[in-house]
Amino acid sequence: MERVIKAARSSGSLNLSNRSLKEVPEEIYRNLDSHREDDKWWEAVELQKLILAHNNLEVLNEDLKTLNMLTVLNVSHNKLSSLPIAIGELPLLKALDVSFNLITSIPEEIGSVTSLVKLDCSSNQLKELPSSLGRCLDLSELKASNNCLTKLPDELANCSKLIKLDVEGNKLASFTEKMLMSWTLLIEINAARNLLTSIPESIGLLVKLIRLDFHQNKISSIPSSIMGCSSLAEFYMGTNLLSSLPAEIGALSRLGTLDLHSNQLKEYPVEACNLRLSVLDLSNNSLSGLPAEIGTMTSLRKLLLAGNPIRTLRSSLVSGPTPILLKYLRSRLSADEESGSGTKTMKDDQIARATRLSLSSKELNLSGLGLTTVPPTVWETEDVVRVDLSKNSIEELPNELSTCSSLQALTLSGNKIREWPGAVLSTLPNLSCLKLDNNPLVQITCNGLESLTHIKILDLSGNKSSLLESFSFSSLPQLEELYLRRMQLNEVPQGLLTLQRLQILDLSQNNLASMPKEIKGLTSLAELDLSDNNISILPPEMGLLEPSLQVLKLDGNPLRSIRRPILDRGTKAILKYLKDKLPDQ
Repeated sequence: MERVIKAARSSGSLNLSNRSLKEVPEEIYRNLDSHREDDKWWEAVELQKLILAHNNLEVLNEDLKTLNMLTVLNVSHNKLSSLPIAIGELPLLKALDVSFNLITSIPEEIGSVTSLVKLDCSSNQLKELPSSLGRCLDLSELKASNNCLTKLPDELANCSKLIKLDVEGNKLASFTEKMLMSWTLLIEINAARNLLTSIPESIGLLVKLIRLDFHQNKISSIPSSIMGCSSLAEFYMGTNLLSSLPAEIGALSRLGTLDLHSNQLKEYPVEACNLRLSVLDLSNNSLSGLPAEIGTMTSLRKLLLAGNPIRTLRSSLVSGPTPILLKYLRSRLSADEESGSGTKTMKDDQIARATRLSLSSKELNLSGLGLTTVPPTVWETEDVVRVDLSKNSIEELPNELSTCSSLQALTLSGNKIREWPGAVLSTLPNLSCLKLDNNPLVQITCNGLESLTHIKILDLSGNKSSLLESFSFSSLPQLEELYLRRMQLNEVPQGLLTLQRLQILDLSQNNLASMPKEIKGLTSLAELDLSDNNISILPPEMGLLEPSLQVLKLDGNPLRSIRRPILDRGTKAILKYLKDKLPDQ
């Protein structure tokens, strides 16, 4: 003990966890005053980091205020029933962990710790949080799970830098509209196992939200404003009271996991069949059938339907492998289309309607009309900013596109384009979103994108073997989202690891055998999909992507270096495991 405390005088860091301590040694409070004559007292530093976790401490006394240079204090997994008022006299404290104790209240003096960034008070006996927390304006992570909270203080709305909120396992009845309106930087909300009855309309303002967990509450509806959560990747609403879903949920283009088990759903909306989900849990609802359009959700690897009174499908299909069920639903969809009266007149009416709408909305949507060419009559305005020509049979882009100098988003997914449309693309200086996935492109030229300096979203998925070896992404420094699914890639393409602004990278369903350690340089990455490759080992350097990386998908890889229990615990556990494998610096 004496040796460890002495070392702390030179390092400023003291770890006394797992020592069966019943009280804090007095020497800690007298850190610099307790040196001996043979100590180099002139080299001593104030204590900045103190870890007393996993002991038997029952009391922290007021002498804590003598440690006024502390930036980190961890007293988790002890037997504390309260915190001293002196906690408010630690002006530099940034991280406070008091989880897994017996604490019944946090003193209001906590509001004086205005430098506080992370607070973990989970697994205690708190009935409320102090309103003074609203003065901690730098607070970015708040964990208060497994307590007895019935509400959150209104003053928390002042904490506009909040990024992660975990209040699972309490007795919360509501979130106020004002809170969510203020927390626009949130990327994660966990409010599972509470008594919530509704989701505020202001949820749609959380455009950075990646993970939303409201499972095991009493919520009866999802507001249509959910479509505003454009970054949402995981949405958990199991064990609630939902009887229907809003059609707007189909607009969540990044959603990969949707858990709706144990509700009262009577149907699954056709609009939600546009989602590119990997997992859809509809088990234990009141579904009597499924829309055939679910068959078009080819990204689905797991569709759970047990516990529904489905009468339109054989039980062997419902309980069998997901791919077989999807194939059956697609065949039924094709039969429905063939028996329909899709006349040329109807198609002409749809084109005319889309053209009229484009005059006011500046968006032209001709998706799924079976077009082989785009009628010249649709280009009634040159101010169009979004054009969707997906799910047609178009072989080359219309020259009229070159006149749309304001165009920002062009969707060409699922057509028959074989040649790289470089001539037309080079005339679109404001293009920031280009989707050319699922076309039979022969090759993508090396300089094909050099003129597209504003590109932020690029989807080239499904164009097998189309990337030339010399192709490099380094000419796209603004890129934020890159989708390269099913490209038969054997290695990470050139220049990709230089994209400092990249937030979403999808390399799933390729032939990658490894990931380069330089992946650590993608410091803005929030979502990385490596599923369905041949990766057997991950570089420890990938652990340095924490905390920016929130979603890491590894399903379908022969990973042997990471144990299954760690993989099952998800992204955070995997990144921590990898980071711990790094050699000591």
